[in-house]
Amino acid sequence: MVEAASGGRGGTPQLGHGSGHGSCPPRPDRRRRRRRAEAEVEAAGESRLELQAFRDYGESWYRSRKGLESRFQPREPLARQPQVGVPSIPSRASRPSRPLLSRPSRPVHPVPSRPVLTPVPSCRPPSRQVTAEARCRLVSWLIPVHRHLGVSFEALCLAVNTLDRFLATTPVAADCFQLLGVTALLIACKQVEVHPPSVKQLLALCCDAFSRQQLRNLERIVLHKLGFSLAAPTVSFFLEHFTRVRMEEPGADAGEASDAGILARGVAELSLADYAFTKYAPSLLAAGSLGLADRLLRHRRPLDLRVSGYREGLLRGCMAELQLLVSLNGESLPMVLPPDVAQKCSWLRGGS
Repeated sequence: MVEAASGGRGGTPQLGHGSGHGSCPPRPDRRRRRRRAEAEVEAAGESRLELQAFRDYGESWYRSRKGLESRFQPREPLARQPQVGVPSIPSRASRPSRPLLSRPSRPVHPVPSRPVLTPVPSCRPPSRQVTAEARCRLVSWLIPVHRHLGVSFEALCLAVNTLDRFLATTPVAADCFQLLGVTALLIACKQVEVHPPSVKQLLALCCDAFSRQQLRNLERIVLHKLGFSLAAPTVSFFLEHFTRVRMEEPGADAGEASDAGILARGVAELSLADYAFTKYAPSLLAAGSLGLADRLLRHRRPLDLRVSGYREGLLRGCMAELQLLVSLNGESLPMVLPPDVAQKCSWLRGGS
């Protein structure tokens, strides 16, 4: 959480009765306008630098990140989790590994009892201790948590990637699943945030069901299991890259590009919580989310999806699943969108 600055602004300026020249200090609204103008100039300068950096290095950086996707994409993250409800007693050799952590002394309250977001229906019912539904509940909880803490979407994407890659290597007790979620978020924030949340803040979000030592121990285990290989390409990076590519096109509509990027990010947030989308590479999810956003917003100059390098059939399949996900979450999606963009989504239940 970002704490309010402790320093006061000082007293209200008073008129200088009896001063040498009879002048009064600048009015507060004038100072505010000056500060706002200075901030806008500074932001414009940063934007120009970012744009120039993109023009110089954007394509090479994109190829580099895209080349790393297969290395960091987890394959069936829940396949290593212990089975439950098996009628026959397995042999010693086939028994699942013991879960990583023991059960906490107190229940964990903040994670909802059912998924906040509705996943795309699956043909196979969940049969593992840490199930796709449990993962959906956890990531659905991490989405508002990352907003509450004021951390970036990039940090959220990295946290989910760390979570899934760890699940693919190590059995985890379901009772400690939330601890793994906040640990993954802490690791991600340490990579990309200037001021990552404190351990105390994260434990408080879990109603202090876990200790500081448990979190620190799990952090070490996660880092060891992943070999300190943490710089995964994310859907957040590719969303930003494709949006910048779009803005470089002749006659690009900045308003359409901005709205599509915001809606695509909301769609991508929904996909993070749905286990069915772990099969898609982040660059494909980003392209599909932007393509779907342009279609739903009926933009006249949509992004040319050929810049992603994916075949049309693969893009269509991804976009079809994303559209189904959006239709199942018509009430949830507006809550992760700014009001001005949500108002343009009249097809949403809750859009005006």
